[in-house]
Amino acid sequence: MKLPFHFAPVLLLLATGACGRAGSVAPVTTPTPVAAKSAPVAATVTAPTAKADRATTDEVVSAVVAVFGDSAVLHPADSASIADDPIWDINVRSYETHDRVEHYVGLFSNSAKERFLARLSRGTRYEPMIRAKLRASGMPEDLTYLALIESGYDPHAYSRAAAVGMWQFMSGTARGVGMRVDWWMDERRDPARSTDGAIRFLRDLQKQFGSLYLAAAAYNGGPGRVARGLTRFASEMDGAEGEDRFFALAEQDYLRAETKNYVPQIIAAALVAKMPARYGLVIDSLPLYGYDSVLVTPGTSLAHIAAASGATKAEVRDLNPAVLRGITPPDASIWARVPVGLADRTRLALDSIPEEDRRGFRMASVSGSTGTPAGFADAHGVTVKQLRWFNPTIKTTKKGRLVAGQSLRIPSDLAIDFAREIPDPGIERYGGSSPTTLTSRGIHVVKRGESLGAIAKRYGTTVPRLKSLNGIKGSRVIAGQTLRVRSGTSTASSTSSSAKKSAAKKASAKKASAKKATVKKSGAKKSTAKKKPVAKKKTASSKKKTPPRK
Repeated sequence: MKLPFHFAPVLLLLATGACGRAGSVAPVTTPTPVAAKSAPVAATVTAPTAKADRATTDEVVSAVVAVFGDSAVLHPADSASIADDPIWDINVRSYETHDRVEHYVGLFSNSAKERFLARLSRGTRYEPMIRAKLRASGMPEDLTYLALIESGYDPHAYSRAAAVGMWQFMSGTARGVGMRVDWWMDERRDPARSTDGAIRFLRDLQKQFGSLYLAAAAYNGGPGRVARGLTRFASEMDGAEGEDRFFALAEQDYLRAETKNYVPQIIAAALVAKMPARYGLVIDSLPLYGYDSVLVTPGTSLAHIAAASGATKAEVRDLNPAVLRGITPPDASIWARVPVGLADRTRLALDSIPEEDRRGFRMASVSGSTGTPAGFADAHGVTVKQLRWFNPTIKTTKKGRLVAGQSLRIPSDLAIDFAREIPDPGIERYGGSSPTTLTSRGIHVVKRGESLGAIAKRYGTTVPRLKSLNGIKGSRVIAGQTLRVRSGTSTASSTSSSAKKSAAKKASAKKASAKKATVKKSGAKKSTAKKKPVAKKKTASSKKKTPPRK
């Protein structure tokens, strides 16, 4: 059966409460594990089947209708191709004749048509889930087109600036909105978790700026920059209201070209995506993004989960893209995903395996006689690369020998085989740094619950100074927002560094001066001994008089 353009998916809704109207939605009764902060506290939508087999397409559709109602089966985009009169819940009609919007409509439907079609096709898998989450949060569903422009709905997208995932989050911003980003997990790669984070961020930005399009611009270019622009060009923008404020700001020579074009691209994408027939587009549908969830203990191998569920390793890997190393984090229980209809079977099979066998590794202590990482790895039947893959921090001496007393994870054969099929997480290194870390540019990423007062205190500055630096009128900041800061921890460090450099410079000058004086003395002594036949030494002495290079 070929699915219509948009079906709402059967999925785990992460703390959204969107399933309250569905009689077929049963809450997960397994208690939430300690330390599993990122685990969803949720209801799971289970396809109506008593068998331990996968749900059929018809069962998936039936479950969708039971949860979201009949309206979920046919998306407005489908009727648009027939009635040619779609409905948007963002302001599209007012700007469809804007020159930049018309430019991108032409681009998406002509020269970039094939690429745009591929993005729309990928969207048929994820867009229903995104719309369901946006609807549950009270946000406009057509904000889904931000993900279309950001990444083309690609969960594996990775930019040159190290933005990751469907919603293209930087690591600091992702942590600021509650996502886990470290050596073991990167929830920016998870379609559902990153969508939750994007919605939180966009909702806060909308509250801050009072405009969806300014919120979108801030999502792309940074809240601080948009706020400073609104303050700086207040007189030039006088009279602009609502969404016109973005276009008034975009007319100023201030926003980056990418941000100026960002909102017109979203509007153009919304126009073309909801009227595909008008632009001669035929969109191929992909299988729906749906899954069931199973609570698993720390360090569980995805290979064991695949074997327990009866799904292929590729299916389990694709449903758990946030798990970077082929095993779940060793420090927390999480909700692992399996194909729809396989949760009970997976849970029963995993429960029958002893926990130590379920893990994708065993622990081995480093003794005093142990040599190098290569020798240790060889002794335990693994390679150095495999050893480092499962041990982000291996302590070694300056001579490269292992520090005794530490315990290292030795991956199982099953985990190694599974890890071979996982693409390298990318060039970014996950050091687990705090989202409040000050970067070399003097930027602070706001953490959830932080206030301007707390941030000012942290960096040894004042609230008025922070507000002035960042063009903030009120006193509210939001998680994930970037602020320019001065003084405090990093500045103090910088000041200390400057003081050290200054002191070193003075010491160097003093030393050079002393050396110069010594040279002069030496020269004076030698000039009194001119009668002695030491011409060569005299030449050497004259060389010494040359001051040292700075």
